[in-house]
Order: sequence, then structure tokens, then C-alpha cells
Amino acid sequence: MKMTGNEIREAFLRFFESKGHRRVRSSSLVPHGDPTLLFTNAGMNQFKDVFLGLEKRDYNKATSAQKCVRAGGKHNDLENVGFTKRHHTFFEMLGNFSFGDYFKKEAIAYAWELVTSPQWFAIPKDNLYITIFGGAEIGGTGIPAGAGGTAKEASSGTFLGIDEEARNFWLEQKVPADRIFAIPGLKENFWAMGDTGPCGPCSEIHYDMGPAATDEGHTDCKFPCDCGRYVEIWNLVFMQFNRVGIGMLVHADKEGVFPKSYEVQPLPKPCVDTGMGLERVAAVLQGVISNYNTDLFVPLLQRAAFLCKKDFDIEQRIEQVREGAASLRVIADHARATTFLIADGVLPSNEGRGYVLRKIMRRAIRHGRLLGATEPFLHEVVNSVRLIMGSAYPEILEASSPNLTELKKFGLLGPYQQDWPNLIAT
Repeated sequence: MKMTGNEIREAFLRFFESKGHRRVRSSSLVPHGDPTLLFTNAGMNQFKDVFLGLEKRDYNKATSAQKCVRAGGKHNDLENVGFTKRHHTFFEMLGNFSFGDYFKKEAIAYAWELVTSPQWFAIPKDNLYITIFGGAEIGGTGIPAGAGGTAKEASSGTFLGIDEEARNFWLEQKVPADRIFAIPGLKENFWAMGDTGPCGPCSEIHYDMGPAATDEGHTDCKFPCDCGRYVEIWNLVFMQFNRVGIGMLVHADKEGVFPKSYEVQPLPKPCVDTGMGLERVAAVLQGVISNYNTDLFVPLLQRAAFLCKKDFDIEQRIEQVREGAASLRVIADHARATTFLIADGVLPSNEGRGYVLRKIMRRAIRHGRLLGATEPFLHEVVNSVRLIMGSAYPEILEASSPNLTELKKFGLLGPYQQDWPNLIAT
């Protein structure tokens, strides 16, 4: 029997609890004490000071299911949402973390056990591929890859070679050597939270979705083809460094102001930070190609179709002719983001986080209008989100009544949606 999204989340957390990890509740989508982030966008955000050695907790291993939003700022997937299989504004990141307790060997062994063991996810090994860091300069002058640059723009920096240590640990797990690929450069297998801060090489587990998943019509492509067939399901980051900016320099051909150079310093203790996208692994375990075809989204899509007076099955079948199914996906995704942002205290406004929420709500409502909706509907989809996800995230059931009252002005509960022309124009 296929695992539900809720069961997958719980199994992940239970697995790492059985390995001595502390289950830690998701932090807010509004980062506290970190001006470098608009929204929480990774499981490690709440542990940043622990990685840097600035904070000590009463545990050295943790696991969490973290609420994340990528919309606005550098990490912005908004315009892609609804039109691809895997872009989302709101998503869940399952993670395990070690703060100086274990490193690559144990992280790799844990990951392979959870993914392939018949007692846990039981994903066929023949469908899996591994990538490791293939070498690059990680410091020096120029804009780092995390700021929109490329590895070539860095010079006179610290060169980090191929992660042969990680390769050997995968081989110890009986992964065939021809399924382990070293990927050079900073783009794919080197992770950083931002332009500065904790960073390190990473190793990824990819799943072969089969030829039907390709976005480019490929029938016999090989890994690591990026046509959409091979999907990253888990990223294991080996946090070893802290990247520090030195001096400031305005780049006329780049947006923003960046340091003149970057210095890479070792962290006090090597740490582990992993991230498994719940929506992606749910697609794998439920045997579907698109995240939107999992039980995390289908009830929301069906509810949105009902409210917009559309036949859900027909909209799915005629997607090649019209974009009705894409509009349903936009509504489902954006209702999730709206629900969680409001529960964490963000309200629609004309600036900052509130402006991003306003854009998300407006885009959802506009796509409802494209489907022919004439009555307010977004609040009803939000109620469905609360029913589906409230057991895992009780805060969305506990949203204060003052917030809900205030939102009547902004239309989540109805009135704002009545003014369709002004809504779309602003």
C-alpha cells in the first residue's frame, strides 16, 4: 500500500529519532534574527548559529520537517509555479542535522538505509543515482555562485577537490561505482544558505522517473541528463566552512552590491545538514511523475475545481489544449503558501513579506478568474489546507481570531475578491 504524504513525513522523523536525533518543531516562515533572509527557505535556517558555534543546544543531533517558502528575493519560483511538475512557493523540507556529532560516513549510511530498506521507503536501488562534489574554487575574488555568479568568476581562492571521501562511503553502502558521478563547479554539489554563511560540499540522491517524466521528449537519455527524468530527492550537505565577505563592490552588470572577495573559514566542527523535499519523495513513493499528482495536492486541486465550477478530470485531460489544469495547480500551491504565511503572522501589504503574500494571493485569485470563477473561493481552499495539514502543523489551526478578522479587509475571507478588476490591476 502506498504511503501518504503524512505517513512519509512521520516515517522520516521516526527513523531519525530511532538514531538518537531530537525531533525539533519547524521554525516560523519569518526568520528571526537573520536579516539576510526574506523567508525561511531551508531546514538549516533555524540552526545557523549552532553551525557557526555561536549557540549551543542540549542536543547534538536533530531532525525536523521545516516549512519553507521560495517567492521573492533571490530564491523566487513564483512565475514557474503551476507550469512545471516540481516548482512550489511553499514546500516542506525533511532534514537531519549533526552539530559536530557525526559526519559523512554516518550521514550517507543513514540516508541509504532510509531510502532503500524494506522496513522504511524501500525505493529500488536500480532507480537511484548518486552525485558528489567534483571540485571548484570556493573563495577568492568575484561573485560566488550563490549570488548569481559562476565558479569561473572566482579567482585566487581556496580550491576544493573531488570529494573522494564521500565516494568511498557510498561504495561502502554497495552503491555501484558507475552510479556515482562527480559534478564539478559550485552550482550543483556545493551548498550555501546565502552569499555568506555556512557552506560545504554536498552529495545528492537522484531517482529515475523513467522516460515518461522527460520534459524534452528524450527516450533513452542517461544520467545526469537534466531533462526532468532524473529527480533529486535528497541533498546531503557536509557543512565544513563559513564564507565571509571582505570589502564591498558594486557590480554594474549584476543586481546588488557584493563583497570584493570571499574568505572561506573552517567551521568549529564539521556538521551535517540534509534536505529531502517531501513533495518530491511523495511523488516517488506514490508512483506519480508530478508532485501535483500526490495526495498532498490532489484534494486541493479537486476543491479548487469544484469552487471554480470545473470538472477536475476533464481539465487534466485537456491540458494540452487549454491551461486550466495549470491554473488549478497555481491555486492549490498558493493556498498552501497563503495559509502558512498568515499563520506565521504575515499579512498582505505593500512592502516586504506582506507584498510577496499579496502577490501570491492575487495570482491565485487571477487564475481562479481565468477558470471562470465569479465568487470568492480562496478562503475555501485555505480551509482544505488546514484540514489536510493541521495535524502536522497545529499552528495553522490555531491562527488567532484577530488575524482572521483583519484578513477580511484583504479578501482571504471574501470581500476583497469581489473587486476583481481592481484586484488584477493592482
